[in-house]
Amino acid sequence: MQRDGRSFLWDIHDAACAIERFVAGMDSSAFAENDLVRAAVERKFEIVGEALSQLFKTDPALAQRVPDYRKAISFRNLLIHGYASVEDDEVWKIVQTSLPVLRAAVAALMKELGSP
Repeated sequence: MQRDGRSFLWDIHDAACAIERFVAGMDSSAFAENDLVRAAVERKFEIVGEALSQLFKTDPALAQRVPDYRKAISFRNLLIHGYASVEDDEVWKIVQTSLPVLRAAVAALMKELGSP
């Protein structure tokens, strides 16, 4: 059975909120020094990107309403396939700048569309 597009939004929002919890109180240096947190953040970004990829396959119009959805999918692919070239400072920058925008946009879509 195919999942409802709204369930992918829930997965994205849940992963984004988890990332924010994982890095709460950290600065870029603390993040770079903490292997466990970096691994957890990268895993949640993999979920965000995969959920967006699946959302695009299920409901392209809804996926296109998520800001920078293609960049998030590309970032997921980098984490999975280009893991050796992932820079901690770039991940930190995405956490600080792009993630809040993504989380807020997905929360607004979830509110608009209701629960799956």
